[in-house]
Amino acid sequence: MFNRITATPKAYAWGSTTAIPQLLGVAPDGSPQAELWMGAHPDSTTYILDPYAGQPATLNEWIATQPEAALGKGTRLPFLFKILAAAKPLSLQAHPSLDLAREGYAEENRRGVPRDAPDRNYKDEWHKPELIVALSDGFQALCGFRAIDQSLKLLQHLADLADARPSILIEGFRDQLEEAGLEETVRDVLTRQPAGLVRALVDASRSNTSQVWAAETQLLLNLDECYPGDRGIAIAALLNFVTLKKNQALFLPAGNIHAYVAGVGVEIMAASDNVVRGGLTSKNIDVPELLRVLDFRPTPVPYVQSVTRVDGFVEYPVPVFDFQLLRADADTTINFISRESAVVFATTGPTTVTQGTDVWVLKQGEAAYIAPGPVPFLIESEGDAFIATS
Repeated sequence: MFNRITATPKAYAWGSTTAIPQLLGVAPDGSPQAELWMGAHPDSTTYILDPYAGQPATLNEWIATQPEAALGKGTRLPFLFKILAAAKPLSLQAHPSLDLAREGYAEENRRGVPRDAPDRNYKDEWHKPELIVALSDGFQALCGFRAIDQSLKLLQHLADLADARPSILIEGFRDQLEEAGLEETVRDVLTRQPAGLVRALVDASRSNTSQVWAAETQLLLNLDECYPGDRGIAIAALLNFVTLKKNQALFLPAGNIHAYVAGVGVEIMAASDNVVRGGLTSKNIDVPELLRVLDFRPTPVPYVQSVTRVDGFVEYPVPVFDFQLLRADADTTINFISRESAVVFATTGPTTVTQGTDVWVLKQGEAAYIAPGPVPFLIESEGDAFIATS
């Protein structure tokens, strides 16, 4: 069953004022529009346009009241599809494993923390692994701890650029990382940050006139402009920093410390809103819980290598069962059997969906929800389209 859907963008302060309106083909209203959620999460409503007879007007209600018709099996849509548009860096954050999510959710319930309280970390019992795909060149992200030897080189470079006392501060930070390791260093920064460390890192970055570590030093300057003096800036100096090209992707598992910095992307995740923050935000920061959730192992940039399937879809393989993201490139025609629920979103041009004698055309920025069924759909893309499923 094919249903056109829509949703209202989230007006988070870090959002772009133009990117999502441009994608949707509407005039900007001057307010930030950060995320567009398509799914059945309780914190966002996805509306069904022109619902069938007896069908509720929202996807959330349809799944709640008619799960067999909406999902085929089960009672919960396991994934959440998003368009993300960042004009400013997002918070430095991590998401819990499934076990930690269940434990944290039960504990906050036991303490009577309201679900909508600003200091609540766990809104539900689910983990939140996520995949982000850049919709254009230049998407920037912090993603996991960099190899320690590389961070030592960056910190020594910054120490060499700094004046005497700031240089000593940065060298102390470097020595601690080398001698005590990541976990103790991060814990110290987030709980007992040496006075002046962030300022020393930022001022040294301002002195960098070479191409050596140019992207990283510019990042520290940008972060300080958005969040002056924030301790998360010192943590950012220890993280992988990457700029993606169009259609490049990252996978962020439980415990991965990350922050999207700038750009527009397609994001798919397990249907959860469990976020534990450690900096670069005006929202609640819970350092003890973040330290409990974090995976402190250094990791390479977590790129996802896309593969072209025999049916014509480009797939982004991920090691979780909650979601799957497929891409239909421009000028492709693909048969699609909806064995699981799916969201189709046209990102760069019209996509025609045909089932038997029924034909629907999704213009750029339009989306549809397809309920499971045995009758195949034919997807013909004049522009790029993404299909989120499980």
